[in-house]
Amino acid sequence: MDIAALITWIITALGGFVLLATWIRSGGHRQPGTSRFPPAVIFGHFGLAAAGLIVWIIYVVNNSDALAWTAFVLLVPVALLGFTMFARWLPSYRQRGTLTGAAQTAMASAPAERNFPVAVVAGHGALAVVTVVLVLLTAIGVGGG
Repeated sequence: MDIAALITWIITALGGFVLLATWIRSGGHRQPGTSRFPPAVIFGHFGLAAAGLIVWIIYVVNNSDALAWTAFVLLVPVALLGFTMFARWLPSYRQRGTLTGAAQTAMASAPAERNFPVAVVAGHGALAVVTVVLVLLTAIGVGGG
């Protein structure tokens, strides 16, 4: 189960990189007001998730219960920040679907996260939930990880 968690975590991270690159490319980090996501939330989510992944890789190598629980504890704020960003992204997504014609040219002033690919957002979120569950199950000893 620990390897399954590692695989889902890495795939989740790849989706996160796509979203982060899209946000940066769209100017979310440069100008205040171009994003509903404060940079501290974005980079905090990224940093904690990366730290947790490193801890999880070390856990897979060493099989230390303390490392498994440390990785899980790191995932808790990552998940909370992720849910926060998802809730802040939803209005951008809904608004995007209602734009037509000339209104779409006004998207230049739209939040940077409006450019997120919906499939990547959905996949990132779904795999993140699976990762958290697998890490928790491994930490409590289910599956002999």
